[in-house]
Amino acid sequence: MDYDRYDRVRAVQWRGDHLRLLDQRLLPQEERWIDCRDAAAVTQAIRDLAVRGAPAIGIAAAWGVVLAAQQGAPLDAALAQLRAARPTAVNLMWALDRMKARIAAGADAPALEREAQAIQDEDLAANRHMGELGAALIASGSGVLTHCNTGSLATAGFGTALGVIRAGVAQGRIANVFAGETRPWQQGARLTMYELVRDGIPARLIADSAAAHLMKSGAVQWVIVGADRIAANGDTANKIGTYQLAIAAKHHGVKFMVAAPSSTVDMATASGEAIEIELRDPAELLGIGGRRVVVEGAEAWNPVFDVTPASLIDAIVTERGVIERPDEASMRALFGA
Repeated sequence: MDYDRYDRVRAVQWRGDHLRLLDQRLLPQEERWIDCRDAAAVTQAIRDLAVRGAPAIGIAAAWGVVLAAQQGAPLDAALAQLRAARPTAVNLMWALDRMKARIAAGADAPALEREAQAIQDEDLAANRHMGELGAALIASGSGVLTHCNTGSLATAGFGTALGVIRAGVAQGRIANVFAGETRPWQQGARLTMYELVRDGIPARLIADSAAAHLMKSGAVQWVIVGADRIAANGDTANKIGTYQLAIAAKHHGVKFMVAAPSSTVDMATASGEAIEIELRDPAELLGIGGRRVVVEGAEAWNPVFDVTPASLIDAIVTERGVIERPDEASMRALFGA
């Protein structure tokens, strides 16, 4: 795998005394970096979507704890503040629980820095391994459709679903890549296409509403997505619009893959029914790029995630292995109680 070609973006960078984040709200028009010098700034960056993607916000939060420790700030307050930044992605809570355990064990600021670096390094290694495992499921010459952004921008590097696509392209298994625009923040249009173009991977953008028509045409054999939380029975929360893609895929005989690190698996949540779905400001849906396009007086409903039932998922790919046709028994066999 030529990682120098397919893994060049690093959106979360630790600089010793501050955290540098690539502001994903401005891409692709502008590559601007935000320097976060305390836990409050990291919390704000997570809440405002300057950094986004389940693994990336967990990594950023871990570094937020390090900043608090370096500055002698109350760590319980920093943990609580960071935990409240966004509710759906379990990686955020997982990373903070890991940092909390190190604090309870008496870790000082340098030890917490080593733990945060380990979280980041482990995510990169997991993504690269997932790429290999997921690509192995795809027949040569396949077309794939992805949703939202699941690449280096959303992780420590390489990506989850986009990592599978990168590996599949490199191996000659994937011949055609399609990306849905992903309203209302257009992560597919702005971010996934940004990464694919940088990597020299030929890809075509489609309107979200064109997905079922694309599947009917026979141009894609797999839908490959990431996840923000995977429940104990395999139900998966991901970016809004994922559920309808899974329904359309099932109808058209297209296979559906979820790629996510084991930190996204939440065995304490029995099913998707128990996953809290984040609702964001309706104004995000009423405009594009900060410019309102909907008539004044109109209202909107803006859930940013939905839950895809395990029955619609053909494979869940993690760094621990692949679960085909996931259910509670197969999830517990790989991840325990």
